[in-house]
Amino acid sequence: MRRLRRAKIVATLGPASSTTEMIGKLFAAGADVFRINMSHTSHDRMRELVAMIRKVEQDTGRPIGILVDLQGPKLRLGSIAGGAVTVKNGDIFVLDQDPAIGDATRVYLPHPEIFAGVETGHTLLIDDGKVRLIVTQAEPKRITTRVVVGGKLSDRKGVSLPDSTIPFSALTTKDTSDLEAALETGIDWIALSFIQRPEDIAEAKKLTRGRALIMAKIEKPQAVHRLDEIIELADALMVARGDLGVEMPLEKVPGVQKMMTRAGRATGKPVVVATQMLESMITSPVPTRAEVSDVATAIYEGADAVMLSAESAAGQFPIEAVATMNRIAEEVEADPLYRGIIDAQRAVPEATGADAIADAARHIADTLDLAAVMCWTSSGSTGLRIARERPRPPVLTLTPNLSTGRRLAVVWGVHCVVTEDAHDQDDMVERACRIAFKEGFAKAGQRVIVVAGVPLGTPGATNMLRIAYVGGDTAED
Repeated sequence: MRRLRRAKIVATLGPASSTTEMIGKLFAAGADVFRINMSHTSHDRMRELVAMIRKVEQDTGRPIGILVDLQGPKLRLGSIAGGAVTVKNGDIFVLDQDPAIGDATRVYLPHPEIFAGVETGHTLLIDDGKVRLIVTQAEPKRITTRVVVGGKLSDRKGVSLPDSTIPFSALTTKDTSDLEAALETGIDWIALSFIQRPEDIAEAKKLTRGRALIMAKIEKPQAVHRLDEIIELADALMVARGDLGVEMPLEKVPGVQKMMTRAGRATGKPVVVATQMLESMITSPVPTRAEVSDVATAIYEGADAVMLSAESAAGQFPIEAVATMNRIAEEVEADPLYRGIIDAQRAVPEATGADAIADAARHIADTLDLAAVMCWTSSGSTGLRIARERPRPPVLTLTPNLSTGRRLAVVWGVHCVVTEDAHDQDDMVERACRIAFKEGFAKAGQRVIVVAGVPLGTPGATNMLRIAYVGGDTAED
């Protein structure tokens, strides 16, 4: 199941894609990682979906990544008499801690933390920004606002606070329960919602204890402002464009996407671009031209993965959506302009032996036009370092750990093969050549470059580089 593209595809599972047969078809169409959204999934259903994915993995012999997306805190208004009221521009509207039914002048806001974080001049957005309020007075149990964008205000609608840092954890009681259930099931990635600060990542990492990697969903302006600190702790980033587009001006979101993609590339952390990528394919077998351009832009920018949400979870054409994304990625990466854009974004390697080896491997592979870059990796760090360099030849990672192969499924350009660990350096080189041939990445007589850490099995100790002929008995240092 060799992919003819480097960018990966994340497909969300849901009512339209919740059988082993359909998951198999989505994988065949191009999905590399499957996302389970815990906002709509019970623990039992999550376990069933994981079992189905693992069955497809077993049948295909390819590592498949599983991403469990935690719901995060949901901030909502209390009840309103009649279910809804209409507020007009200039009206004074109060949010308070009185649980009485709301009306056209006030409503209950059952989140004491908000009152501790809001200040005069801050903005409150109701129902994904359809109603906009500006705080004129902030008191411990009462927030007085002026309506600047009026409209229908319904009870239980969501509240967003783009200017306020709310003093509570990104992990709710439900999230903690979902997280433990997911970890017990053996998933690979956890997507963490409602991140405001790096401490949110640290809290999740204490709970996971290395059993899964943390993908930080960047969906709030507060997280964008502290991205450097967050990316240092997170294992990957997700550009959650839907929520970002609610909490900051829409015209700023493309710039944030580019900034995050480049920050991930510079630090060697995978970046997933998400939300509304092929939205029209929920009900149409073909996307709009603008959607194709949107997906292509993410690929040109060097994103590790692009993601489908409702398109594959609840849409009428889930297989077509994955196949369309696959074709777009293949076409972009075949464009002569693509390589120039990718190369122009290359970051200076960090001053470590491992990064110097990765940079040298990319340079040698490109210069000699080698058939493949072969990475032996136990933890996945060598594969990540090579992927960060975006070499022209394919990247094959060889690992004895199936969990490592699954985690690398989201990483740009990485084709992972699970194999017994090498016994010594000669075995390492010879087996890499055999696998490159068997997997169809190199022909007899072609050369590959082999990168590894010696002694074998030492995480992060990338320190060896050798060039070898496929099908021959010799290796050149």
